[in-house]
Amino acid sequence: MAFDAILERFVKNSPVSVMARLVLQRAVSAEWMDSLFEAHRKRQYTRELLFSTVVELMSVVAMGLRPSLHAAAKATEGGTSIAALYEKVNRMEPDLVRALVRGSAQRLEPVVQPLRTGEKPWAEGYRVRVMDGNHLPASEKRLKPLREFRGAALPGHSLVVYAPEQGLVVDVVPCEDAHAQERTLVAAVLEHAQQGDLWIADRNFSTTRIVFGLEDRHAAFIIREHGRTPSPTEVGKRKRVGRVETGVVFEQPVQVEDDGGRLLTLRRIELQLDEPTEEGEPLIRLLTNAPKEKLSAEKVACLYRKRWSIEGMFQSLESALHSEVRTLGHPRAALLAFGTAVVAYNILAVIQAAVEAAHPEAKAEGIELSPFFVATEVQATYGGRMIAVGDDVWTAFDEQSPLQLSRTLIRIAQHAQPKRLRKHPRGPKKKTKKGYVSGRTARQHVATARVLASGRIDSTS
Repeated sequence: MAFDAILERFVKNSPVSVMARLVLQRAVSAEWMDSLFEAHRKRQYTRELLFSTVVELMSVVAMGLRPSLHAAAKATEGGTSIAALYEKVNRMEPDLVRALVRGSAQRLEPVVQPLRTGEKPWAEGYRVRVMDGNHLPASEKRLKPLREFRGAALPGHSLVVYAPEQGLVVDVVPCEDAHAQERTLVAAVLEHAQQGDLWIADRNFSTTRIVFGLEDRHAAFIIREHGRTPSPTEVGKRKRVGRVETGVVFEQPVQVEDDGGRLLTLRRIELQLDEPTEEGEPLIRLLTNAPKEKLSAEKVACLYRKRWSIEGMFQSLESALHSEVRTLGHPRAALLAFGTAVVAYNILAVIQAAVEAAHPEAKAEGIELSPFFVATEVQATYGGRMIAVGDDVWTAFDEQSPLQLSRTLIRIAQHAQPKRLRKHPRGPKKKTKKGYVSGRTARQHVATARVLASGRIDSTS
């Protein structure tokens, strides 16, 4: 497809922002979002504002293009009723947020798949899913019942399912009750587990119900064993089977029993760490139902270690995107903000995949792209490009198939410069014990310029 002359200029000078617009309209087109609203709404209805308009405004905030939802609404052409907007977001049903994330991820999966071809799978023959909870931080106390409360007001949390091989968040189960256990949300997720899946989770999800739930769905799992549950019984000897980068690996057969008396034989994989975890634990125990022929004990230990990729995703949501809008104190509004930020993260993930596919030499050199710098690039020119390039230019791309769009993204990504978007990881901080000092000492001030000039701190600094 030939590009419009103005668009061609943006492609050459700001390819990331052009890709962001193309992926955004594929992930959450207005027509699709409004049909999604009609299919999943329970009590809500459309009066003044369309669901697509609300999500679009929230997306502007999530991408950092506007500082707040109020500012985004005031900047819209023709204006948006602020009262109607906040009433809408405060009543947004959690099921709609989940449908938005799941549906947009399903629309992006066939686009990102061709961009990831050639990459080594995490586990041959399995579709890997990483599951974890994410708690939203305390919000500002703008709601009247919270104003006299001195503690933290928590707007909710979510159970998140991440597909690391595609780099996409494929499911989110929002919960308004911040004190509810995240494992209580797992039942909704397990409905979509299937044969050929490999689910990886930490010890918060080490329960008999979850273990048997995945087994009943014919899905494989690697779950870190909790100290109390599911309390497996040893049915064989513990044997040393090898070594991985972080320690020595042992394996042992165990059995778990559910409330109905069913027995399930599992493999317990133990990793004796060379260095204890941050919590001071020298041993990690993992439970898996994956057969030894498909996943060796060493492979299981390595896969669990890679589970931390979901923590990197959460960090990107917080640093590169505005997933935590602290001014939105109402739980449903805060959960909508988080869900919209997840959609924005998926869009950035597709852009990263396109840049990596267009520049394989960069990956060979060990250049890893940073979601933060990708988001910053989008923020820098997105507004100007929206003004300069008409809507009719963008709608022409709607007719492209997922494969055609993937090829278009690669063509645009060839103009990107991976070195400008690369991560710059800092080295590990040295742990130093500060010890106790008096309040008077802690409240002292120093002039940095004097300290640098003299090379020391004294009472006159």
